[in-house]
Amino acid sequence: MPAPPPSRPSPRRHHHHHHPASANPTRHRLHIARCFPDQLPKPPSPNPNPLLSLLTAVPDWADAVSERRIQEQRPLYTHEQWREHRSSLRHLRHLLSSLSSRVILSLVPPVSAFTAFAAAVATYNTLAPDYALTASSLPYQLTAPALALLLVFRTEASYARFDEGRKAWMRVLAGAAELAGMVMHLGGDERGDEEAGRGALLNYILAFPVALKCHITSNSNIRKDLQGLLSEDDLNVVLSSKHRPRCIIEFISQSLQMLDFEEHRRSVMESKLSYFLEGICVCEQIIGIPVPLSYTRLTSRFLVLWHLTLPIILWNECKWIVVPATFVSAASLFCIEEVGVLIEEPFPMLALDAQCKQLHDSMHDMMSVQDSVRKRLVAKTKARRRGRLPQNGWPSSKVEQVKVD
Repeated sequence: MPAPPPSRPSPRRHHHHHHPASANPTRHRLHIARCFPDQLPKPPSPNPNPLLSLLTAVPDWADAVSERRIQEQRPLYTHEQWREHRSSLRHLRHLLSSLSSRVILSLVPPVSAFTAFAAAVATYNTLAPDYALTASSLPYQLTAPALALLLVFRTEASYARFDEGRKAWMRVLAGAAELAGMVMHLGGDERGDEEAGRGALLNYILAFPVALKCHITSNSNIRKDLQGLLSEDDLNVVLSSKHRPRCIIEFISQSLQMLDFEEHRRSVMESKLSYFLEGICVCEQIIGIPVPLSYTRLTSRFLVLWHLTLPIILWNECKWIVVPATFVSAASLFCIEEVGVLIEEPFPMLALDAQCKQLHDSMHDMMSVQDSVRKRLVAKTKARRRGRLPQNGWPSSKVEQVKVD
């Protein structure tokens, strides 16, 4: 009889031991895969060319002065500043302060370069009239509307971004004020630890706009700005986080879970965090996505070619007047384009520090008013029970007023 075929060994079964998260919650961790590897370090740049450094000395100086002016804190307008803003002397005041304007300082390199080029063209045409550089003005008449449309679209797109950033920031401040007011008015337990937890939660809420401000502006000292709002341990946790506004949102969310609020009230307060998350997304998109670069480059190239050929076009009619004409044209058109570039990044143009301080001061004032009003209403209720109040509910004599106070 033939031997039976050898039996195949049964596959080994791997027994996976599943540990439920509820058994040991401290060991449960979420794993998030990295989508993009870290960028490789850039190679060191070669030594700069001395001639290039000399040519870029004036633009570098103008850019440095302009950046220092952008970093200055902007105040909120008061009634006196509004009266000065609409004063009939504003035109003279703006003219006298032209040399301190960051917009005008940014125009020094291009305007001076095109004016010098116009002077060179005028000198050449004067010395060699037989070979003068001239051309018809018809191309300028045909392309002037196109340049105007480019500049109008550039400024309108930049102002739309400015307005969007302002509205996003206002929603963040309104959400922080509303959430802080709910925490102050919806507190239940009056124990010492509960009051301390509510105070810490209020500080987290007030710290979020400050952290977001430091996140969307450059050269911000977040440690200095948050020093009085967060404890040293909390501040170290926030500073060690790569995304500090979201870290503070986590502080707020977990504090809401730990405090003794009613469930529906806690749900309402947690829903207010959507204002913060939406503000982060909108602000990061505005910072990370500029006006389409192709449009910005087209506007810049159009302006450069326009003013390089302007002395040649105007020579037959204006002669040496092409030099001041080029200066006026370059100063006007490049100024419009420069304003569009400046307001394209809206947050350095807004008074973010002053608004954060205003929110902080208003919350402190609300807390003091809340205590005063509560004491007043408690005294009013006691006096009503004793029958000492008139129909309107308030004391009618100075003696009763003193007793109630």
